[in-house]
Amino acid sequence: MNGYLNESHFLMVEEGFTSRDLLENLLGELCQESDQQAFFVADLGDVVKKHLRFLKALPRVKPYFPVKCNGSEGVIRLLAELGAGFACANKAEIARVQGIGVPAERIFYSSPCKQVAHIRYAAARGVRLMAFDNEVELSKVARSHPRARMLLGITADSIPSAHPSMTFGTTLKSCRHLLQTAKEQAVEVVGVSFHLGSRGLEPQAFAQAVAAAQLVFDVGTELGFHMHLLDIGGGFPGTEDSRATLEEMAAVLSSALDLYFPEGCGVDIVARPGRYYVTSAFTLAVSITASEEVPVEQPGSDGTCDSGDVSPSPGVELWVSPRRWDIPGTITPTSAACLAPQRPCPEHPWHSSSLRGPPGRAEDRIADGLELPQLHVGDWLVFGNMGAYTMPASSPLAGCAQPQVTYAMSRTAWKAVQLFQGKPPQTEDDRESLCTPLSCGWEMAETLCVTPVFAPAGII
Repeated sequence: MNGYLNESHFLMVEEGFTSRDLLENLLGELCQESDQQAFFVADLGDVVKKHLRFLKALPRVKPYFPVKCNGSEGVIRLLAELGAGFACANKAEIARVQGIGVPAERIFYSSPCKQVAHIRYAAARGVRLMAFDNEVELSKVARSHPRARMLLGITADSIPSAHPSMTFGTTLKSCRHLLQTAKEQAVEVVGVSFHLGSRGLEPQAFAQAVAAAQLVFDVGTELGFHMHLLDIGGGFPGTEDSRATLEEMAAVLSSALDLYFPEGCGVDIVARPGRYYVTSAFTLAVSITASEEVPVEQPGSDGTCDSGDVSPSPGVELWVSPRRWDIPGTITPTSAACLAPQRPCPEHPWHSSSLRGPPGRAEDRIADGLELPQLHVGDWLVFGNMGAYTMPASSPLAGCAQPQVTYAMSRTAWKAVQLFQGKPPQTEDDRESLCTPLSCGWEMAETLCVTPVFAPAGII
């Protein structure tokens, strides 16, 4: 064991102990408190399963987890124990990771736009691997961290099927100029980086990006750089309802890597899977603190809502315990769409509902247009797939307390951590024992996400 994670950091759950039991226990405790705050339940066993699945699908690729995706201590400790690296976007994230003892060589300062003070902080703490995509960044690094090892970021402009939100990186046309500038400023460039985003990514985008990276490698080698590291970024799906599975992406990616960077060529491959690791592992529970029935306009026969063809029907506005900015950018109509019970409840009427933050904050809109059964003050809503971009490594805004996280892991998953730290299962028996969902820890994410648990407080 590496010593980053031990049994004091999570609840060890036995076989047969379900997520329903865990939520019931937690809600039972909260019922005794006057201030019922939102909280997360995190299944670390789900993260273990994702890690082993990633290593099996892409055995040549070392994962570097982007801390900005989920900076919670339990996730960082677990992935450190499993041998993963960490992609940090700023000084606070570097400090968070090094604070539990992760060595500098396992940290990638991945932000393409860095503050000089943060570059100096990284230099003082031995973090050398960084990214750049313009001359300004090169100049900052040349002045503040002469021992840095840089990856040149390339953009989606050369990758037609990548998501258009990918705004960082340089075009292939600019690569030679930037590499020549790095040479003039004595900045060491060791490879190429790209990140394709994670919204409906087509697997073929990876193949196109790898091909583009190989062209940049050739230019760097021609200019005298020792190019030996390729960062393929993220974009791997965090849930099973994605357009392409991890295995489908891995098949395309592995073929491209074998073609352009074959094994034995001296190039190491890293990736930055974020949503993939944590999305399904976290569930958020929020309590209803107030409710109000409001009229809701219904569309006319032509699908429009005009003043002469409006039939008001009962709708509900619900206020919940977290403020919108306590959990930035997560509870949206899309994520809330999972709030549909598995079985119809004819005895409970359904309403078009909206979620708001604490009463008195009209601007604190969380989600609209949700179809929910009738809820009352003290009831709880449960949101599944809430692990990505909900737990920042740095402190939240002043006065915005983060919800508490309860971590759990089954004994089978904990055994996997102890036996396969950073390594894929070596035998078929190993794979069967660890990849079959026998433990309740691995089943916990599925159980927590299949339903919203609509129940009076303390009863699930």
